[in-house]
Amino acid sequence: MDRRLLTPRMMGVHILVLVLVVGFVTLGLWQLDRLAQRRESNAVGEGRLRSEPVPVESVLGGEFDPEQLGFRRVVAKGVFDLQHEVLIRSQTHLGSPGFHVITPLLGSDGVAIMVNRGWVPLGFDDLPLAEALAPQGTVTVDGWLHATQTRPPLGREEPAGQLATLNRVDLERIGEQVPYPLYGMYLVEMGERTEPPIPAQPPDFTDEGPHLAYAIQWFGFAAIGVVGYAGLLRRRLARPQEGEVDRARSPTTS
Repeated sequence: MDRRLLTPRMMGVHILVLVLVVGFVTLGLWQLDRLAQRRESNAVGEGRLRSEPVPVESVLGGEFDPEQLGFRRVVAKGVFDLQHEVLIRSQTHLGSPGFHVITPLLGSDGVAIMVNRGWVPLGFDDLPLAEALAPQGTVTVDGWLHATQTRPPLGREEPAGQLATLNRVDLERIGEQVPYPLYGMYLVEMGERTEPPIPAQPPDFTDEGPHLAYAIQWFGFAAIGVVGYAGLLRRRLARPQEGEVDRARSPTTS
């Protein structure tokens, strides 16, 4: 190897470029791994959502893992309790602000599951919602399971007392203001309605996120670094060495 590439300065440059290229490639591989995880998660979620619905008590009646039941199709049978209905603020539908209506569905066994019946616009905040009353009598609700929502580290804590409006579907907090036990997950109702409450749309399991684009970006950075550095080395080697310059400048003797 040409000694001009082995000087202390050039060795430092070699190491720096190597670290950067390896770092870029590592980040690209990490994004591909995230993409594989996202695709696997999408496939699992879509499979659960397409599965035949089962009675809610058959999956939530004993010990369960919420991560294994997210988006699982279930049916729940019972009577809606409008007196303990709550609204979840800061929800949007087609860009319009409003609430999600969360209503207990009380089963014959005395256990209730909270049901997200859908979205209502601002102004529908007098409970129980006269304009969006739940069906009376015993009903069967078809939907998918969702884990309870918890307060983020910097999120606002809900005040004590009976609340009609909450920041999230926190089943532990809701359980403090209902007179019966609640299942540990809530049900998002499925259906087609054009009048409030408008059911939530199922998740988009075709969305793979930005991971592939990020991976291409990182690999692109690595390729640019390699090609650019190779060009830099070629230009450096194309320069005449110091001895050659001195000889070119010295007059020839006869």
